[in-house]
Amino acid sequence: MLIRLEQEADRQQIRIINTSAFETDAEANLVEALRQSDIPLISLVAEEENQLIGHILFSPVSLAGQAHTPAIAGLAPMAVLPEWQGKGVGNRLVREGLKYCAEAGYDAVVVLGHPDYYPRFGFVPASTFNIKSEYEVPDEAFMLKELKESALTGIRGVVQYHETFNQL
Repeated sequence: MLIRLEQEADRQQIRIINTSAFETDAEANLVEALRQSDIPLISLVAEEENQLIGHILFSPVSLAGQAHTPAIAGLAPMAVLPEWQGKGVGNRLVREGLKYCAEAGYDAVVVLGHPDYYPRFGFVPASTFNIKSEYEVPDEAFMLKELKESALTGIRGVVQYHETFNQL
C-alpha cells in the first residue's frame, strides 16, 4: 500500500471515498470547501494496485486564549472505502499523516474521533493539556497528540477550526 500526497487528478475519487465512508456528503463537501479556502492542507491518499482506497486531511487550527500559539493541525476527515475498512488502511494513513505534520512543523495534532481508536497513535484527551474544543463534544472524544515533546507545556485555550467547518 502506498501513502502519498493528494494530486489534483485524485479529487473525484477522494470525494467518492468520503461519500462512501460516511452517511452523508458533509465530509466530502468539507474537503472541497477547505481546498477552496487556500489554507495549507496536508491531504494524503492510500493507494493499492493503482486504486485509491483511503483519504486523510489535516488543516491548521488556532488556539484562542493564548498570546503565543503553537502550530496545531486538525485531523478531519479520514475516510476508507467500506470494503477496505478493518484492513489497516486508516492506521497507515494516520501514522504517515502524523509524520507529514511533524515534517511540516506542527507541534501537535487534534482530532475529534473515536476514543477507542486514536489512543493507539498516542492521542490523549486534549483536556490533559488544558485544551478544549470550540464545539460541545465529549471530553474523551476530543484528543490531542504532541508531535514535539513539551510543545504544549503551559499552554491552555480553546481550539478553533477554520471557519469552513462551521459553514457546512
